Amino acid sequence: MKSKKLLLSTAILLSLVSCGGGSSEVSNSISENTEVKITDLANRELTIDTSKVNKVVCVGAGALRLYSYVGDMNKLSGAEDIDRTTGEKGSNPFVTASRPYYDVNKDLLKNLPTCGLGGPMHQSAEADKILACEPDVVFSLYTDPKAANDLQEKLGGIPVVVLKYGQQSVFDDNIKKSLRVLGQVLNKSEKAENLISYIDTSKTELQNKTKDVKDEDKESVYIGCLGNWGKQSIYSTSTSYPLFTVSGIKNVLEGNVSITQGNVDPGSFVASNPDKIIIDAAGVDLFKTTYSEDPDKFNAMNAFKNGEIYLQMPFNAYYTNLEIALMDAYYDASVVFTEQYKGFDLDAKCKEISEAFLGVDCYDSIKNAKSSHGGFQKISNPQEFFAA
Repeated sequence: MKSKKLLLSTAILLSLVSCGGGSSEVSNSISENTEVKITDLANRELTIDTSKVNKVVCVGAGALRLYSYVGDMNKLSGAEDIDRTTGEKGSNPFVTASRPYYDVNKDLLKNLPTCGLGGPMHQSAEADKILACEPDVVFSLYTDPKAANDLQEKLGGIPVVVLKYGQQSVFDDNIKKSLRVLGQVLNKSEKAENLISYIDTSKTELQNKTKDVKDEDKESVYIGCLGNWGKQSIYSTSTSYPLFTVSGIKNVLEGNVSITQGNVDPGSFVASNPDKIIIDAAGVDLFKTTYSEDPDKFNAMNAFKNGEIYLQMPFNAYYTNLEIALMDAYYDASVVFTEQYKGFDLDAKCKEISEAFLGVDCYDSIKNAKSSHGGFQKISNPQEFFAA
């Protein structure tokens, strides 16, 4: 009899435990906090319920690109005309340039409704078109906090999260902060942190490979045709070029020459007479015209006489293609520090980079873009190449 009572008591106890466990799970599910508090890149504090972020819109130069590195593209409920291939006014003016985020996703993007014109000449968001896309959150590269607040009010309180790039290309702290904010809002923090870690690891590798090279042993290098709001001339340059700085490349202009609105005086460029010249390939056609006007002036420079001209791939097209910028950083270092990069497989590294950022190898499509002029290459006979 005692045995039966014991068994019955045990069964009741197990039943209660089971019910209690079920009740606890329901309770946990109900009480689970899906709200996150973030500070966006305009220093605005926002509280967002991540469980309700099912539709997304990105506006402003580079916003969709940053989103593509972390977010689910299938959650996009609209896209700017510049990122669609509908043939509408303003759509895809960068037809000759590679934008990997666009190249990989163009079939999806072309079927999305418009959330605005977009493009480098369009400097404000279009609230009515955004509302028509019914987003749960808007990621914006219009970085003025007042504009962000005004847009959010026009959207009836739909959160507008401001992202930002910065001046240090792929290595800028604003990039990391933007990726981290995206991860928080989209429940993709692990993916965001993995990409941030990859960027940091790449930066460390670039620094470590050349850290022991003495300044007096370094060749002088010039970077020209840097794209900014379109294709630029050979005189478009930077005295503090982040893709040089990371590897300690000796910029021939640093500390010696001032530039005005991103351009160096033609006479100062020729007088700098660098050992090597790296040209952003998007500006090749412009430079061919400049070269034809006075070829002897350029041919007298050491880099031309010695066949030390190199093409890197264009990384600016509706703001910075971060994966291409990182590829360029490795390429620039490899052609300047040849001993330190002996045996280095650039193609394998570039494929790795594109997969780290976008999950797929799109290196070939980047090289094949018209403005890439065939991708990374040394111009051994610049007199013939630029005269063509």
